[in-house]
Amino acid sequence: QVELVESGGGLVQPGGSLGLSCAASGRIVSISDMRWYRQAPGKQRELVAGISRSGESNYADSVKGRFTISRDNAKNTVYLQMKSLNPEDTAVYYCYADVRPTSLTSYGTYWGQGTQITVSS
Repeated sequence: QVELVESGGGLVQPGGSLGLSCAASGRIVSISDMRWYRQAPGKQRELVAGISRSGESNYADSVKGRFTISRDNAKNTVYLQMKSLNPEDTAVYYCYADVRPTSLTSYGTYWGQGTQITVSS
């Protein structure tokens, strides 16, 4: 059983900063890619940022230069630091991880429950 638990969402003013974290727990042998997605009301879920186990990262054009993804492999945790937030960043943010639960199984996809970020004055 693998669980991803996010924390750090909330209300922030335009131009403000916020950080998210997502910790994976349970039966875990290895985690490869970890990502953050978001879904705004009435819109499709979109990829915000991703990071490989070795630390290679990629970002959506809309967040480049403002968001930073990082991870701590020892803690099975991925982070998202966000700055210069604007109302268009308002969404539910979900973490994602490719997890190998045991040495006898292949990687599977796991999602967090989502955390709301609202950017508003």
